[in-house]
Amino acid sequence: MADTKKAYVCSECGYDAPKWLGKCPSCGAWNTFKELVVAKKGNSVASAVTTNILPKAKPQRVRDIKSGDTQRIDVGESEVNRVLGGGLVPGSVILLGGEPGVGKSTLALQLALSKNGLRTLYVSGEESAEQIKMRAERIGIKNEECVIYTETLLENIIAQCEEIKPDVVVVDSIQTIYTDLVDTSAGSVTQIRECAATLLKYAKGSGTPLFIIGHITKEGAIAGPKVLEHIVDVVLQFEGDNNNSYRILRGIKNRFGATHEIGVFEMLQGGLRSVENPSEILLSHYDEPLSGVAVAATVDGIRPYLLEVQALVSQAVYGTPQRNATGYDSRRMNMLLAILEKRIGLKMFQKDVFLNFAGGFKVQDTGLDLSVAAAILSSYFDRPINDGVALAGEIGLSGEVRPAPRTEQRIAEAGRLGFKRIIISNYAPKTEKVKGGIEVVRISSLTELARHIFAERLD
Repeated sequence: MADTKKAYVCSECGYDAPKWLGKCPSCGAWNTFKELVVAKKGNSVASAVTTNILPKAKPQRVRDIKSGDTQRIDVGESEVNRVLGGGLVPGSVILLGGEPGVGKSTLALQLALSKNGLRTLYVSGEESAEQIKMRAERIGIKNEECVIYTETLLENIIAQCEEIKPDVVVVDSIQTIYTDLVDTSAGSVTQIRECAATLLKYAKGSGTPLFIIGHITKEGAIAGPKVLEHIVDVVLQFEGDNNNSYRILRGIKNRFGATHEIGVFEMLQGGLRSVENPSEILLSHYDEPLSGVAVAATVDGIRPYLLEVQALVSQAVYGTPQRNATGYDSRRMNMLLAILEKRIGLKMFQKDVFLNFAGGFKVQDTGLDLSVAAAILSSYFDRPINDGVALAGEIGLSGEVRPAPRTEQRIAEAGRLGFKRIIISNYAPKTEKVKGGIEVVRISSLTELARHIFAERLD
């Protein structure tokens, strides 16, 4: 048996091969295979058996396993606690990804500086200590136990963690960290995989929660090997447009809680502010009713909120009508326009249609169909929708109104904000009692929509 087992790994895609190859058969890159030591002599199963070295952990039945009462750690931000499922779990590893400039480092530093009393080690491989201090002064230093450490060598980072023994560790970012055990540059597939595995081992062994910031590719996926997302316990995606102030923290993977929870933040001069009630900031207030504006009761994950849908329908003057949707799937908007033309008789082939969501939000909820159709009808006839009306429902190709997911939560959110009426599908489950005194109007087809949203205006 040889002293060591070696493999050759592509530094671009992570493809393994038993020998060196000039061209990677997976990604097609040339001269990217690097030698990697897989196992050393004496690490095989046979050697462990012959030397009577048995692992400490033993197999046990499920009912014999003692379930511990894990106390979650408050990170100091209510929206982050919400997405994590109630707070940090000791020994967990959280991967935070997002577009450049969306505020990943700001959020991570804000957690480190929040008033939570946690001894936090903030490791930065991208910025100097002076740059971090400037941002910290802008955010506000509320945690005197936060320690800043600018380093990119993994061995030095682990040594400082063993010496300081922090309560929380933040690594910004994994693409800048490297280890001397791997002969590739920082940010390569092999480096990311080895560094993430070492950080995971430290977190599980010491019980220290660890935040890792990761870059994303131009397609929007987290950069590096897919195994990086499999290694960590929680994957969070920070979304938002640089031209708008609102950000969404979305849970993609969570071993300790639900994955369909979101947190909403507002980017201000002094950092990110948690938005406890997104409905109030997404609804505009007008001195007089305006046409082309409808209020949608939507749900993102399991969180309901009200969203303002704005539509503009005008006469096409360039032959081919323009169709533009901001924050909404343009193909679904074209489908709804075809349904309105076929089932109601609107001459949409002669109209330019523009659709927008207030606040710059991007929503993919099918329950928005009814509110989008109502906004288009309002702009088409230039008639404002009745005051205090919200809508929630999906529209089928035959013009039927189908129930939206989590209809009861949408009704409760509209009633909590003081809306008088909500229009939903007639096929939605019957609610026993509606809180807030809101009237629930049920319709079966798209032809009934105009009668309920314009009735008071047409009299």
